This record gives sequence, C-alpha cells and structure tokens, in this order.
Amino acid sequence: MKAEKYKQAIEEINAILDGESNMILKMSTINCILKIHLDYYYWVGFYCVNNGELLVGPYQGTLGCLHISFDRGVCGRAARTAETQIVVDVDADSQHISCDAMTQSEIVIPVLNPNGKLIAVFDVDSTSIGSFDEIDQGYLEQIMKQHFQESTLVEVYQ
Repeated sequence: MKAEKYKQAIEEINAILDGESNMILKMSTINCILKIHLDYYYWVGFYCVNNGELLVGPYQGTLGCLHISFDRGVCGRAARTAETQIVVDVDADSQHISCDAMTQSEIVIPVLNPNGKLIAVFDVDSTSIGSFDEIDQGYLEQIMKQHFQESTLVEVYQ
C-alpha cells in the first residue's frame, strides 16, 4: 500500500516537474504532492544549506525550526554524514530537536546537487511512532536523486 502511494506520487511529481530547473519550485512541488499522497506525513519540508547551516526552506505543516546548525539534531546529523536518518521514536534519540511536540518519528534525506555537494536535507515528520522504514527511504532517496542530482538545477541558496 505504501509503495503504491509512492509510485502514484512519483508519477505526478515527474509529470509536473518535467523540464523544471528551479530548486524552490521543485521543493515546493515535492512537498505538496507527497503530503497529499501519504497521510502519515505531518510535516514535510526542506532545510537548505546556507553559510554553513540549515535554513528552513519550502515546507508544509506547522512552523519549523528556522536555523539548524550541522552539529544539532537529526537534520544536522544527516547533513554531516550525508546519510539518510530514520528515527523510529524521537523521544529515544537524544539528538532530536523538538520543533513541534506532535512529532513522534521522522526521516531525513540528504539532498545533493549534480556535483555531489549537499544543498539541503529533506525532512518528514509523523505524529505516530515508527512511521518510516526502508520503503520510505528508498522512494525518497530516488526522488531526491532524480530531481536534484540528475538534472540541471538552478540553486537559490549558496
């Protein structure tokens, strides 16, 4: 069921973003489509790399943290390691930053540009423990690679 929802979302994302190169438009569209198709997404958005820290970028949901340093939180850990982070229970992860008390689990995907440089992290929160797994990871990594690494990209943040 989860895989089918991702497949439908990816088909829609690909159709809308065909030929699109603007980073912000891509981010906004990906957020919107995924939040529509995956009902366990509570907060979804990008934190963009800017002057050595993560700044909240396009997102959907409640207010996100505005600034996150690379040495703080699950998003910072994903930025530092360039590895996807799956947190089954945020209360069990001492590095988790609580931007919203409703968050119970999260997944964070590093977003690289065509040169392999970190440009953002993609963060999804859920109000249920254990919402994210290898299915989410596989599809989300595919989306980020396809739309940010394998295409011409006009970056807004440096």
